[in-house]
This record gives sequence, C-alpha cells and structure tokens, in this order.
Amino acid sequence: MVNFYSATARAAAITAPTPAEEAWYGEKIPYYAELAALSEIRKRKGFDVPLRSGIGGHSLLYLNGVRRDREAGYPVLKLGAAGQGVGISVNSHYRNANWVAADGPDFLWRGALAQGESLTRENYARTQVLAKDLGVLDGVEFHEHFFRHKPAGMAARDFMYEISVGTDYAALFGRDVFRARVPLDRARMQAIIDYLNRLNTPYRKGEQKFTWKLFTDNCCHVAHNALAAAGVWAPWPTGQFVALAAFNFPVPKNELVDLLRRANDLPIANPSALAKDAAARRAILESSPLPTAPGAIVIASPAIRENEIYAIDGLKLIFFDNPFWGPYRRHLERIFTEPRYWNLRANLRHFEKVYAAALANTRRAKNFGLAYEDYITREAARVARLLANLDHDDKLPVEITA
Repeated sequence: MVNFYSATARAAAITAPTPAEEAWYGEKIPYYAELAALSEIRKRKGFDVPLRSGIGGHSLLYLNGVRRDREAGYPVLKLGAAGQGVGISVNSHYRNANWVAADGPDFLWRGALAQGESLTRENYARTQVLAKDLGVLDGVEFHEHFFRHKPAGMAARDFMYEISVGTDYAALFGRDVFRARVPLDRARMQAIIDYLNRLNTPYRKGEQKFTWKLFTDNCCHVAHNALAAAGVWAPWPTGQFVALAAFNFPVPKNELVDLLRRANDLPIANPSALAKDAAARRAILESSPLPTAPGAIVIASPAIRENEIYAIDGLKLIFFDNPFWGPYRRHLERIFTEPRYWNLRANLRHFEKVYAAALANTRRAKNFGLAYEDYITREAARVARLLANLDHDDKLPVEITA
C-alpha cells in the first residue's frame, strides 16, 4: 500500500553537515555515493511550461570523485579529482540514453544559486543558461511525443532544458531532497562508472531505443544496480514480467531507507549473522570493504523556500508500504531520531563501539577466520584515525550529545 506520510517536518530537525564538515569529509573520504530521494514537484501556474510530477517522486545518484567526459559529446563518466562529482538521473524523456549526468554537487542541487539565495525568474533563467553551457543534455535526444507540449516559438533544445530543471539538475528548485551517503573507495567507484557507461552504450550506438518503465526499469533500478556493481547489495532485476514486478519494485523513499540501514546496520559484531549475508561474506573473504562503514549518513534539504517558480508547501514523497504501521515509516522515524544516522561525530563514535565489540568476538568468527579479524582490526584503526583527526580540527563544530 502507498504511505503518504511526509518526513519533511521531522527531517527539518536534523543537523545538516556544515561547509567545514563537508570539506573535511571530502578530504578524508573522497569517493562516496549518495542515493537521493526527491519529492514531487509542482510548478506554479502561469510560468512557461506547466510541470507537475507524481507523488512517487524521483531518484538521483550523486557520485563524488567522478566527472563527465566533456569531450565525448554524450553522457560518459570518468574518475575525477577531489571535489568533483556528478549526479546521475534517469528520465522518461530520453530516447537515446538511459541516464544523463549533471555536474555537482552545487549545480546538481542548487543550480546557479548561491547558498541562501532565493529562486527568482532571473535566477531560474540564469540556471538554464548555465545548464546549456555545462552541456547537461549534450548528445541526448528526447522522445518526440514530449514535444507536443512545447510552446510555439520555443526552440526544441530550450524546451528540453526547461522540462529537465528540478529533475535532472537544480533539484532543490522545486523538490525536498533526502540523501543517503555511502562511503566507497576508488575500486568500487570505478565499478560503478563501468556499469553506468555500459548501460548507456547500446543507446549511444543507436542499437536500442530507451523506454522508461515504472515497474521494470525506472530511475531507482539504475541507482540500485549501480550500487550493486560496487558490492553494496544484490542487484534488482529489470525487464521482469509486469504483473509480477508491480508487487515489488523500487521507489525512491524505500530505497533511501534500505540504503541507510544497509550502510549502518549490518551485524558487524556478530560474525555468524554476518556470514548469512552473501554480499557481506564475499566482501570479508575478498578483503573488500563492507557496505556498513563509518561515514554513512543521511542529509535532508528542503526545497528553496523563497520561490517564485514552484509551489513548495506540503510536498509529498510516498512509501510503497502500509500507511499506518508499515516498517518503512518506523525505520525512517528511527533514522531521523538517532544522531548516528545524520551527525558525523555520532556516526563515527557509533562505529568505534561496534568495532570494539567486534574485536571481542573475533574468536567466534568460524566462517571467516583470519579474514574477519583482519577486517575488524583494520576498520577499528581507521575509525580511530578519523575520530582523532576530526576531534583535533578546531574549524569543525563541537560534538552534539545524542
């Protein structure tokens, strides 16, 4: 069942990372992914092309440490330098691409707006110009039927950028945004890049035409399976029989909760329970990082409040869940009330305790043996270094009390 519960009010109470914390995070953990669940979007009446989405919202995948290959003239990804990132979006508009990439993080979330700047008609137009200069839709074609709604006299390319704003880039213009951040490393980020580039290859070559499908190939499938390529979780099949897929398909808000729990709540200190998770077991035996790791946090950002373009009050983002006592609602309530899910210091202190408990259990690791002990010892030392560095940086805010 669909759950219309809105987490916006609860999310407003959590503490977003400060600019200093973000800079520290990017220096210490340069590769990370963010699965973003975006609310519905509602354009105000009387402003150019009407636009209103469904309450299922939208999903973006932000990849830090990745850049677009600007010379390709088409969405292609490469590993990037520190501070670079891209936002991956899947949209029903595209005909010759499964996904597009927008530069981030600032442009992806706020377009051309500075922090605290209001969204006016002038700033909206300035963002459209910047999007074209950045080439967000370079090499991308839209299905013809979308142009039926193009105003007379508007260029086709201008129309494409017009109906993409707030969805493929400048997401906070008209949507509330919830982001689940997951630390990665260079090798796992390269696996995500390779997966996404392969996904677009048949459309770039003209071998196939992309058709977005709600139940069997939507924006969440791509984000989910990109993370699966990095070993975060099992892949979600695409192209399933529709009647079957309609009862179990990924939606943005559910995926957000699932990823936050996956990245924070695996039973690290219980080797027997951990061994039952196929992806976790494989990671331990291959000396790869587990998906549950220090630095996995949620970030909630409301749509820009001073807003001439979009109606932003009461934006909805559904769960595919029981509307009264379903587990997803309970899980999200817990996430927004426990600082370890959204405060960096509380998160690191939590993992410090988890690894301490795990070190006491290494002798019980019959299924993993030395591989489990080596992993726990290595991760305990790493979180200790992160905490020592964070606690001695006087530019960062003091620790909150949970």
